[in-house]
Amino acid sequence: MLIHSCLTSFGRYLQLMGRTFTRPERFRMFLRQYVKEMSQLGVDSIGIVLLISFFIGAVICIQIKLNIQSPWMPHWVSGYTTREIMLLEFSSSIMCLILSGKVGSNIATELGTMRVTQQIDALEIMGVNSANFLILPKIVGLVTMIPLLVIFSIVSGVAGAYATAYVGHIITATDLTAGMQHEFTQWFVWMGIIKSLFFAFIISSVSAFYGYNVEGGSIEVGKASTNAVVASSMLILFSDLFLTQLLS
Repeated sequence: MLIHSCLTSFGRYLQLMGRTFTRPERFRMFLRQYVKEMSQLGVDSIGIVLLISFFIGAVICIQIKLNIQSPWMPHWVSGYTTREIMLLEFSSSIMCLILSGKVGSNIATELGTMRVTQQIDALEIMGVNSANFLILPKIVGLVTMIPLLVIFSIVSGVAGAYATAYVGHIITATDLTAGMQHEFTQWFVWMGIIKSLFFAFIISSVSAFYGYNVEGGSIEVGKASTNAVVASSMLILFSDLFLTQLLS
């Protein structure tokens, strides 16, 4: 029964994506919605990305320095480890998990409310492809903004690590800089950006699916928002494992 339900949902998801990825009927309207979604989903998320990444970078540096580094290790280990964690996992995977709670619930709630208030039905009656009109700008907007959020997260995490050097005096700035520069691999930055593009598509499309197919009243909108966050988070974790093996 569970397998049948999952396959049915997956089939409905593919049908919805088939309706979504068609040529917009009014390109000017699509551009207007696209810019709006970039602002709502991407620009409005910069603050939380910078704040969380700053403190995570600082905490990682402090934990490595105080609890793991020993006299037998080079002094630059804390900076090197902080950089690798931020590049390889946090700024792409963990940050997208956090954004799935903020952005995913936003998308599911917005579309779910439009469904229960019959706004989507009104669009369909007017002959508008509601899936293309409502969902495509959200997907393209988030996929466009996610590389910028990843870069901001990396920079903010490094700034948090340097705050421990200049403010907390946990590690010297010289040792931290040596660790940050030690055997730097540019591909790690690109790998994080590539993974985040897949995660952005998962967040936007899965959340849109749950919100678009709400049935019932306002209570169901809340359930759809919760299910969207849970489903997108699980898919991000599964795809992270696959993409890490593929790109490494």
